[in-house]
Amino acid sequence: MLNLLSQNPLMFFIALIVLVCSIGVHEFAHALVADKLGDPTPRAKGRLTLNPLAHVDMVGMMFILFWGFGWGKPVPYDPFNLRKPSRDAALIALAGPVARLLFALLGAILLRMIPNAFIQTVAAYVILLNVTLGIFNLVPLSPLDGFQVVAGILPAEKRAEWLSLSRYGILVLLLFLLPIVNGQSPLFILIQPAINFLLGFMIPGGIM
Repeated sequence: MLNLLSQNPLMFFIALIVLVCSIGVHEFAHALVADKLGDPTPRAKGRLTLNPLAHVDMVGMMFILFWGFGWGKPVPYDPFNLRKPSRDAALIALAGPVARLLFALLGAILLRMIPNAFIQTVAAYVILLNVTLGIFNLVPLSPLDGFQVVAGILPAEKRAEWLSLSRYGILVLLLFLLPIVNGQSPLFILIQPAINFLLGFMIPGGIM
């Protein structure tokens, strides 16, 4: 991402602001759903806010800037405060990617309604970033949200076995992110059709 700074400083700062705001939307959604499901932990930790500064992890941000892959500050919640811990944990996990896709949809509405080149550039980046990361976060590999979503829908007898795989999740995820298939990551090859479908729907004329 830093290479964009020398090529197009304006686009770099647009991308950076959209990225930080998107992290805020994603993590706020986790906190909001946990709060609605009866857990006061996110509120007590100051995470029930759309202020992106409450949700940015500086190490994760550095990874994004230098390597294009990073993370926000995870929202803490206490499963003992949830009425149905497995189901509710899945709903909390699902909230982040869904919020990203709704944010992308908002961008698509702005793209169509406001005939201003700057606004349309920002809106298009909101769509591209949040569709890509929304789909990516639904991949069922720990520590991505999709892993916890799958845990919530599995039968109880299979859930513990599935959750035990989380210890290997980050290693498997990193392997799948390596550009080993004609210079591309296997994971993004797998999710690209879903990303392209949504981008084609949200951005007039298809992918940028």
